[in-house]
Amino acid sequence: MSPWQALKLKLQSLPSSDVEGENPTEGVLARPGVRRPKQIAFAALQHRDYRAYFIGTMLSMMADNIEHVISYWVIFQVFKSPVLGGFAVISHWTPFLLFSVYFGALADRYDCRRIIQISQVMYMVVSFTWGLLFITNTMQVWHACVLLVIHGLAGVLWVPGSQLIIHDIVGSEHLQSAVRLNATGRQLGVLFGPAVGGALMLALGPSVGLFVNSLIYLPLTVWLMLIPYTGHHRQVARGSRARGLGFKDAVKLLREVSSNRAIISMVALAGLSSLFVGNAFQAQMPEYAHDLGTDKAGFAYSALLAANAAGAVIGGLLLEGGSLLLPRASTAVIAAGLWCVTIVAFAAATSYPLALFLLFLAGFFNLTFSSMAQTLVQLLAPSQLRGRLIGLFNMSGNGLRAFSGVTVGVLGGLIGVHWSLGLSAAALLAVTIALLAFALPGGEDRSFG
Repeated sequence: MSPWQALKLKLQSLPSSDVEGENPTEGVLARPGVRRPKQIAFAALQHRDYRAYFIGTMLSMMADNIEHVISYWVIFQVFKSPVLGGFAVISHWTPFLLFSVYFGALADRYDCRRIIQISQVMYMVVSFTWGLLFITNTMQVWHACVLLVIHGLAGVLWVPGSQLIIHDIVGSEHLQSAVRLNATGRQLGVLFGPAVGGALMLALGPSVGLFVNSLIYLPLTVWLMLIPYTGHHRQVARGSRARGLGFKDAVKLLREVSSNRAIISMVALAGLSSLFVGNAFQAQMPEYAHDLGTDKAGFAYSALLAANAAGAVIGGLLLEGGSLLLPRASTAVIAAGLWCVTIVAFAAATSYPLALFLLFLAGFFNLTFSSMAQTLVQLLAPSQLRGRLIGLFNMSGNGLRAFSGVTVGVLGGLIGVHWSLGLSAAALLAVTIALLAFALPGGEDRSFG
């Protein structure tokens, strides 16, 4: 046996805690004399089970957007209520703020396949009930509120279990690829969901279209019955899973990982970017389109949203195809800073083509830093806390979006949406610079200690 073969066998025999320690992105590969393997394009897709999971989740994400397109349109036609439209946004993001850590703890404790299936059934029931209420013409405001809340809860329930499942399937080595592809698939749903939803509504009508849409969740639900992954196969200390499920665990969780600057900085990055900017500017897109001087405001609105999603999709494919950007906290923060600069430029843009290009770039940078931040949190999390840390990350990154309507929307009512978006993004840029300084000393570019 050659010395290299002996070294290779020794490394393969090391326990997973040696690889998933303070710096699992480097692991044994960072040790002297051991060469890093060549990065593989679309590495996660080499796993057959991940390919099936990717397709199933992409279909479910598309169905989510189809439901939004049809249900929001009918709600507007029936009630003509801006307040109800605002409640739809609040009910979508507030559950992430209130229940992310709780549902993350559930994912730590229980079979993630069943948790995801419950969320998919909730989606199906909501979509089917919308269709039933529309076809019988019996919908009332309270019906709509209840269904919107259940839909929001299904979303926050799905995420932690989903991330633990993909970690189980691909392992730490290909986790960034899997997280980035999942984010790309979500943006594909944003791109194709409205088109498919519009086609279903025109061809079959809103009610039948929603009945059909409820079936699109079935492939993922059924496939989860056939796989062995529970989300916990790769855990080292299964018996030491955290028992706390309360909202106060968010603070306790931060204390437990406070020595790890990479995790703290990534959770902070997700929360601050959502708090200052988030996706609140999307709700103001019709006004941006009007101010950019186009005569077709409806088309301009759709094109601006599509540009942002297209940038994320193409960016994800380019990053995966070139196997670029290893997960580092500093890289994630720099990408977030570039996103801020792009958003400031968009807010100041007076040319419609330039605005489209800037939103395309914004989509690329947003996918880059958000998927990398989530990858780092997952890689660095102690196995017994991984689900709750994913929940904490989602509470920060998604839950705080409910407040971005204040920084961009309410402030925009006072000083104009261009100024409010530009100032919010500029303030976030200043914060990311400070965050970069926090992440670097003793951070992951040296060690995660």
